[in-house]
Amino acid sequence: MKRVFLFVLDSFGIGAAPDAAEFGDSGANTLASISKSALFCLPNLQKLGLFNIDGVSVGSPAPRPTAAYGRLSERSAGKDTTSGHWELAGLVSKSPMPTYPDGFPAPLIKELEQKTGRKIICNKSGSGTKIIEKYGKEHLETGALIVYTSADSVLQIAAHTDIVPLEKLYDYCKIARGLTDVGRVIARPFNGVIGGFVRTPDRRDFSVLPPADTLLDSICKSGRKVISVGKISDIFAGRGVTRAVPSHTNAEGMKAAAELAKESFDGLCFINLVDFDMLYGHRRDVDGYARAAAEFDAFLPSFIPHMGQNDLLIITADHGCDPAFRGSDHTREYIPVLIYGANPRSLGTRAGFGNVGKTAADFLGVSFDCGEKGYIKELFI
Repeated sequence: MKRVFLFVLDSFGIGAAPDAAEFGDSGANTLASISKSALFCLPNLQKLGLFNIDGVSVGSPAPRPTAAYGRLSERSAGKDTTSGHWELAGLVSKSPMPTYPDGFPAPLIKELEQKTGRKIICNKSGSGTKIIEKYGKEHLETGALIVYTSADSVLQIAAHTDIVPLEKLYDYCKIARGLTDVGRVIARPFNGVIGGFVRTPDRRDFSVLPPADTLLDSICKSGRKVISVGKISDIFAGRGVTRAVPSHTNAEGMKAAAELAKESFDGLCFINLVDFDMLYGHRRDVDGYARAAAEFDAFLPSFIPHMGQNDLLIITADHGCDPAFRGSDHTREYIPVLIYGANPRSLGTRAGFGNVGKTAADFLGVSFDCGEKGYIKELFI
């Protein structure tokens, strides 16, 4: 029986990727930006080898790292959550998912109004908190749904919980999922009063179905378990997940992972920690991002003791979201990979997030071909 705990620090990039200029992201570096905060303190990630990774110029390298360490560039033609996670699981997106920076087409909005029975307002690209602040009063007065997007491939529906019950909002998102080709439809419930609206933690993502099998499917077909924590199940549209554990914050995700580490299972525990991206990257909160990183770092000494000889801990990301970079969108960056439970060594710089999925599959003894060589022969002989 073997276990892999795969933590995705959502948007924890470590420097501009080779093709960053093609995405308008030259100079982006999430890790370097948060290192300038007084709250930046990552002693445990340092011990694992975070600051030993190629191209990382902040922090002090560990004299003897306790994990294998390296960086990966993305093959997929995007920098969004869905394509990043899919590629970690071995599925490369050859075409970028569609975006609608000027709002969604009128026919789509009309059909969504007809099928939900509610008027649509906003239909613009922008910051969710600002949009809710601007359109919340009209929503309360009319019951119209606030629909908006961003630079990412998303359609977001915001509604006050007093106007639209949570399950009804989810139903509306399911309707939208059937009408659009964006990567994710996101439910954005909020509450509070005019001038003090607050988004609740009951966000839910409705992703497009992966077009082919992923690591998760291969593990399930082998008879092993795939336990998701946070929005992982939503990102894969539930496909290949045997058990979904909900979490709405980094704290809830870490707590759930710690409890699962005490359980006996054979397979993968796939964890997304969303606050880095959702609360701090997009909102350009450098100190908040640094604090969240420090909180994860402080969590590691309580988690690692639960790791056994047949366990593997992988810490990585899905894209960047430099909180100090111009704009507030995802940034095309290298992602880190730290593998604890393998022979400590430098993995250098490699192409393809799928190296992560291949390593997990090989460790578990699962047949899985994603076109990557993986790390297995170098790490476990």
